[in-house]
Amino acid sequence: MNLFQNAKFFTTVNHLKDLPDTPAEIAFVGRSNAGKSSAINTLCNHVRLAYVSKTPGRTQHINFFELADGNFMVDLPGYGYAEVPEAVRKHWVQLLGNYLQTRQELIGLVLIMDCRHPLKPIDIQMLDFFEKTKKPVHILLSKADKLSKNDQIKTLSSVKKSLKPFMARQEVSVQLFSSLKKYGMEEVNATVEHWFRRLSDETHTTKLSDADQPNP
Repeated sequence: MNLFQNAKFFTTVNHLKDLPDTPAEIAFVGRSNAGKSSAINTLCNHVRLAYVSKTPGRTQHINFFELADGNFMVDLPGYGYAEVPEAVRKHWVQLLGNYLQTRQELIGLVLIMDCRHPLKPIDIQMLDFFEKTKKPVHILLSKADKLSKNDQIKTLSSVKKSLKPFMARQEVSVQLFSSLKKYGMEEVNATVEHWFRRLSDETHTTKLSDADQPNP
């Protein structure tokens, strides 16, 4: 099942108090101009589901999309660069940070990195920041078509090696991805589907356990 196929825009919010009620959601985040919007559009087979701008930092709100199984995908503001007023930038940082660390419905993070410039200091900061939640992270090394096959293999191997300390403390996975060549789509889908299925299984187990408890 392709979870992302036929995803539909649901709502956009600019304040935590306006976050919608959802059963569960996964979020996409990444440095501005890392290819986040293109990745979302490719996964959903929709040319302009997420807006692709030539100006980094264009996504200023938290955008919600409903997936085929009734769960949700969230497009978060890009970080690391944006030619916007300082007051607006501070609002983004606070909105993004509070969402990532306090949103109970968020079950996993898809982190986009340009495969030519992976694991920048600000990406490391994001991994360190999200580690506190103990929720899984799946990294997409985007724009893989910009590298030769040999360089793709070397980059993936190098990133996996660098991620070992993070993998020791949290569930972290990584793959190559190309929006242009539509490469790596099945792997993303399988990872996210696993997250949602695991949540469903855990919820079912909890309900069964509660049902077995004796009545007071």
